[in-house]
Order: sequence, then structure tokens, then C-alpha cells
Amino acid sequence: MELDIELQPSDLVGCRYRAVQRHLFADRAPTEATVRRIERAEAGKARVLALLPDGPRPWDPPRFHRVHVDGAGDEAEFGTLEALAAQATIITGAVFTGVSGGRRWRSTPDVLIRDTEGRYLPVIVSNHRIARPEEGRRQRVIATSRLGLGTPSTAGYRLRHHAVDGYRLGLAARALAEFGLDSGRGAAIGQDRELAFLVDTGHYQAALSTALAAPLPDRPRRLKECGECRFWFDCGPRLTAADDISLLFPGDRGEPYRQRGIGTVAELIDADLGEPSALAAAWRERIPVLRRVGRVTARRFDVEIDIDVEAYLDQGAYLWGTYDGRDYRPFVTWGGLGTTAEADTFAEFWAWLNSVRDDARARGLGFAAFCYARHGENHWLSTSARRFAGHVSPAGHRVPPEAEISAFISSDEWVDVFAAVRSQLVGPRGLGLKTVAPQAGFTWAEADLDGEASVDLYRIAAGHTDAAPDEVIEARDRLLSYNGDDCRATSVVRAWLAAGAPGTPPLMG
Repeated sequence: MELDIELQPSDLVGCRYRAVQRHLFADRAPTEATVRRIERAEAGKARVLALLPDGPRPWDPPRFHRVHVDGAGDEAEFGTLEALAAQATIITGAVFTGVSGGRRWRSTPDVLIRDTEGRYLPVIVSNHRIARPEEGRRQRVIATSRLGLGTPSTAGYRLRHHAVDGYRLGLAARALAEFGLDSGRGAAIGQDRELAFLVDTGHYQAALSTALAAPLPDRPRRLKECGECRFWFDCGPRLTAADDISLLFPGDRGEPYRQRGIGTVAELIDADLGEPSALAAAWRERIPVLRRVGRVTARRFDVEIDIDVEAYLDQGAYLWGTYDGRDYRPFVTWGGLGTTAEADTFAEFWAWLNSVRDDARARGLGFAAFCYARHGENHWLSTSARRFAGHVSPAGHRVPPEAEISAFISSDEWVDVFAAVRSQLVGPRGLGLKTVAPQAGFTWAEADLDGEASVDLYRIAAGHTDAAPDEVIEARDRLLSYNGDDCRATSVVRAWLAAGAPGTPPLMG
């Protein structure tokens, strides 16, 4: 018999077995990574709550009532109903519970906003990128500071879909509908805390009903996020004992093999299916990288610059790291992102890169700049040029026009090393820089630091926490070390590829 578990929106995305484990191991403490993620979420929520209006301006309608629901459990739910009955303009701390299709659920929207017709609009705060600017798009938005008072306008943004955010809004709308107070609209506030994006919550209801009706699994399946889960102590040994194919192909990637009756790594090896079976054998033998081609190659240039960018969420790029084969040169700001400090840093970085390129051309030398998986670099190159167009730094260096950036990133002088790796190599655990570079002999000084941990470290480095001055200095030093090693690792991988990726066995022996 399936356990009677109260589901949250996060239980409907990713690992469905997590809800079962939370019931079975209720006293198991969350991992450090989870705690940090919760802290970031709470910091974002606190910022939004501080931006919400506390009262009307002189030109606003005089009726305004903001309420915060205290308590937990039944007390909080009762307090929510009281606030709704009092027709509060803004309600924070709301809690709803309900049942859909026999499944119990809990909804905790971050904010409820009463509209002019007396119905409510649920608002969630997310650390996802909710939207990105795009010309020609028309998206309804409203400033966070005008929620409950102002009216929406339209702006050029493209919304980004995140299932858990949709379920959070959809579930809150479903709860409001039970009291006849659903406006049919919701709002999501992402990494830009000052802007709320309006959506039609009806769009989420069909998918939400399907997700709620789906049975909870009776066994684990490995997903990419399992390594940070507090229940891996139980799931990991069970999956290993079962030799489950999700150990190699996480999530639904193993489903095509399960449909063929292949549920274990050993069965996949024995099935002799070519590359999948070869990858399974490599995984079993702990071989991280295999050659797809007979001879691995990589083009070299006279002047080579390796680049790696560090950004804080979607708020800005604070560090452009460069490595010329001898020296690591960071262009960094710990000041406010989105301000002249970030613009100055980007202008100085771009001026330096252009000076190196122009000098190489003047001497008749070949030049190229490199990165590993250029999606992030391309985004922040283009975004920085667009956001800071026309800015001139104190040193007299300008932020380039976006057309100049577009010409650069589409040229042969901008090279994605990951593309060269992916076309010639394959690995059972992917081909990320942290997987490939050790095969080329590179190690990181900050071996335990990854992308998500760097986000937490930046909050300390930029003074967003109450850390002591020596902790701030240490955080900055660690981030610079981490970024510098990413640049150097990219350089080492390139040299290794050019040498034929020595020590890498072929995919098919």
C-alpha cells in the first residue's frame, strides 16, 4: 500500500522517491549543500519582502492592509484564512493544504496579492532565471515595490519555464480557487528581485494534476542531484547492490534500455550494443574518458588566451579570468553588480583582450581565445555589452557595442574547447572540465569547490553576509584560485588534445 504522504511542489519534480525517504527518515538532517541553498533562497525572499510596499503613496487608493501569517501547521493555515477574510492587500507567510485526486498536498506561496476585483494573485520568489530580455516579446510585468498598488505594464522579455515554479504557482491558485478567490494569475520573481513577471496559472493545472496523480515510486533511481541528497546514504548502497542501470545513465536516460529488459550495468555490458555497452564497461573499470577517433587533435596558435567567467546568479559577471600560458590575469570587482563597478571591469577586460589580439595581428602572429563550454561566456559577453552600452571606464576604455561582441564570438578567434573534446572523446560520467582535465594531469588547488559552492563563496566575498574581514579576504582568494585554475585547466586540456590525448583508450577496442 502506498504511503499517505503530504506532497510539496518540489516532490513533483525530479526525484519522486525523495518524498518517501523524507517520511521514512524524518530525522535525517539536510546536507551542507542543501542548507546553503535554503539560505540563498531565504536571502532572496527576505530581499523581496523588504521591497514590498508597506502602505500606499499619496496618489494610491487609501485602502491598504499588509498582513504576515505567523505560526506553523494548523495555526498558520487558520491565520491565512483569517487574512483572506479580512481582505488584506498583501499576505505573507500563507499556508494552504488540500487534497486532489486522493493526494494530500501543501502550498506555501511567498506572497498573496489582492487584486481590484477582490481575488488573489499568488507570488513566488525563485532563484531561477525567470526571464531574459528579448526584443519583440511582450511580457506583463510589475515592479515588486508596486505589488498590491500599481498596475502591470509590458516589457520585452522571454519567460523561462521551470516546472517546480509552475507547480508552486499552480498549487497556490488551486488552493485559492477552493475559496472562490483565484484570480487566474500568478507572478514569479526571479534573480532580479525588483521585477515580478505575471503568468496565467491555468496553464499549469493539467500538468499539476498529472504530477499529483502519479504514484510514488517504491525504489530509488539515481539522478544527477543525488550526490547532494541527505538520503543518498540509503539509496546509494541499494542501487549499487542492485547494479542499477541508473548508476550509469541517471534519470530517464536508462529508460530505452529498461524497455529492452536491460536493468543493470552488467546486462548492458553483456548486451554488446556498441557505444552504450562500451561506456558501461568503462564505467565498471573506472575509465573516465575514451577516444571516439583514431587520432585526437587540436589546433594551436601563436598567441593563446584562456578565459573563464564567474557570475553571481543572473545578476552579473564579477570576474573575467585570463591565462596567457604563463600568467593568470583576473579582471574582478567585488562591488555592486549591475553598477559602474561591473561595467568598468568588463571594459578593462575587453580592452586588454583586444590589445593582445591587436599586438598579435601587428606582428603577423595567429591569435585565438579559448573557453570550456562557451554558453556562459557568450551569454555574459553579450549581456554585458548590452547592459553597459556606451560606458567608458576611468582608464578611458569603452564597453564594446553588442555587434562587436557578436562578431568576435562567431569568429575563428573564439574557440570552444569543449566542442573539440566532445567531437573526439566520450566518457561514462560526461566530459566536464573537472572530468577531462585530470586525465591531462591537471589538479585544482580548490578541489572541493564547484559552481554552486562558488555562489555561496561570492556572497561572502562581496560582503553580503556578516562574515569577518579575514573570512572575506579568504573567500576572495579562493574564488581567484578557483577561476585561475579553470583557466589553466583549459590550457592544459588543449595541450593534451594537441598531443593526441595520450593515455586515453579507444571507445571500441
